[in-house]
Amino acid sequence: MRKKMLFSWSSGKDSGLALHELKRNSDYEVIGLLTTVTEGYDRISMHGVRKELLARQAEALGVSLECVYIPKDASNDKYETAIKDALKRHKEEGVSCVGFGDLFLQDLKQYREMRLAEIGLKAVFPLWEADTNVLAREFIRLGFKAVITCVDSRALDGKFSGREYDDHFLSELPAHVDPCGENGEFHSFVYDGPIFKEPVKFKKGEVVVQNKRFYFCELTPV
Repeated sequence: MRKKMLFSWSSGKDSGLALHELKRNSDYEVIGLLTTVTEGYDRISMHGVRKELLARQAEALGVSLECVYIPKDASNDKYETAIKDALKRHKEEGVSCVGFGDLFLQDLKQYREMRLAEIGLKAVFPLWEADTNVLAREFIRLGFKAVITCVDSRALDGKFSGREYDDHFLSELPAHVDPCGENGEFHSFVYDGPIFKEPVKFKKGEVVVQNKRFYFCELTPV
């Protein structure tokens, strides 16, 4: 019997590739996406993507979406409580595990496993410890498409914000930047690929700098 799974969806490329892997795995049935959204902004936390685009993304994927709302500058306790309350409800409906697109941050993996174990759920990491150079090329080879939505200028030049995640992008990344941005160097929005029924249509707007550090590319639905 397939295990019912929620997937922790960031809207980015690693989430897209991880969901692709899970859909091919007969052990799991992904019954929904779970995404944290900042109250008052209606945008995905960290990625800065509008909730409307997130909803269109879920529709194109054919998977239900639940947004967990957290206040701006929420404490870790408030964040954990909001997530835990949502997961408890889904557990009562038969969900036994949660999928993540994490790649190699061991402390983050252990944190997720510990928190889920507290409520009797299991964490699943379909891309764990994959070579990120290989993974980046595989994402492109499979036909996925993504755009860079946020760049941390302490790690990467802000001019990379708004660019397509493609071979040309990868070829220009500095050697110290992980090709999947796993250390937080950049975030992305995946809008097409083999798991999409149709592309998510959007247009790029201006790049906005926040906290003199983060370069966000505005995406608006079309």
